[in-house]
Amino acid sequence: MAGFERHLADELEAIREAGLWRELRRVDSVEANRITIEGREYLNFSSNDYLGLAGHPALGQAAKEAVEKFGVGSGGSRLICGSLDPHHELEAALADWLGAESALVFSSGFAAAQGALTSLLGQGDVVILDKKAHASMIDAAKLSGATLRVFRHNDLENLEQRLQWAAEQGGRVLVATESIFSMDGDSPDLTALIELKERYGAWLMLDEAHALGCHGEGGSGLAKRLAKRVEIRMGTLGKAVGAAGGFICGSRGLVELLVNKARSFIFSTAPSPAVSAAAVAGVKLVRGDKGESLREKLWQRVEELRRGIEALGWSIPAEPSTILPLIVGGEAKALAMMGQLREAGLFIPAIRYPTVARNEARLRVTVSASHSSDDLQALLESLAR
Repeated sequence: MAGFERHLADELEAIREAGLWRELRRVDSVEANRITIEGREYLNFSSNDYLGLAGHPALGQAAKEAVEKFGVGSGGSRLICGSLDPHHELEAALADWLGAESALVFSSGFAAAQGALTSLLGQGDVVILDKKAHASMIDAAKLSGATLRVFRHNDLENLEQRLQWAAEQGGRVLVATESIFSMDGDSPDLTALIELKERYGAWLMLDEAHALGCHGEGGSGLAKRLAKRVEIRMGTLGKAVGAAGGFICGSRGLVELLVNKARSFIFSTAPSPAVSAAAVAGVKLVRGDKGESLREKLWQRVEELRRGIEALGWSIPAEPSTILPLIVGGEAKALAMMGQLREAGLFIPAIRYPTVARNEARLRVTVSASHSSDDLQALLESLAR
């Protein structure tokens, strides 16, 4: 035990010395635009609850009714006794919303990525990842046993070089990327990317986590119009939908394969029926009139804040996005800026390595439909000091 504890102490000290120490904050309450930590309320510019639906009464009522009918837990994995009505209702709702033949719900987006890539690829195959792809896809690619290659962020010329090499290897080839990148808020040229992967006979896995609810017809994301040309679409339910969990959607054959091969699905207790029922309610709101009005308000707030941030001299991605990264460089500088904003009553955590590359530490500002113009003005005034 002594040697083990010494190892832990050494590892922790190295993390502290590198300025990368992290610890859990005890949050007393949280809303899309407010958060209370240790008794103090802050304006919250860190939430992924883009439409402010996590606290909507319809989601709470759906969860309550599911608890009363099914209990809190699902009681088993989906293939044993845990495949309950709310799971099936949610999968049908997702498939209909996103224009897919079928969908499969996982306990998290991380589990969805792992289940998909490890089921589809193996030794002798190649997976090509955008350099800034989410950690879930990176870890899943490594776990699959396929050869991993990386292309420069949103650089299709570099992707083509990787595809040319992969085509010579003789195995299956899959490209994995995001429609809205979680830390930068930018997007690839999806049409050009799809044309490129088709030219080389590759498959595409697209993570729509930060696009769903905010972009596209009925909040259906950036890829629905191209759905028949995207083999695997992945998403999460804990952002604009306001609930929790992840999913894969695509052809019926894809979902049937995942049910039979995806270890993160087969060997996991099914999601809570209450959470799945809440997600069904969230999807209904997102794609309905309420969602349309919330999206209109959201994009008004995004544009308002973008103009203010650019007027202060910050450079942010040109693409419309609810994610506005304020890149400061060093970890210590980002932490200091985070502290200054907290003193002013604003909660925006510093994002540091390994979440982003070294010397690209930032404050990741996210906008919600719940923010008011006064909230945005308070942030801009603090940034100007």
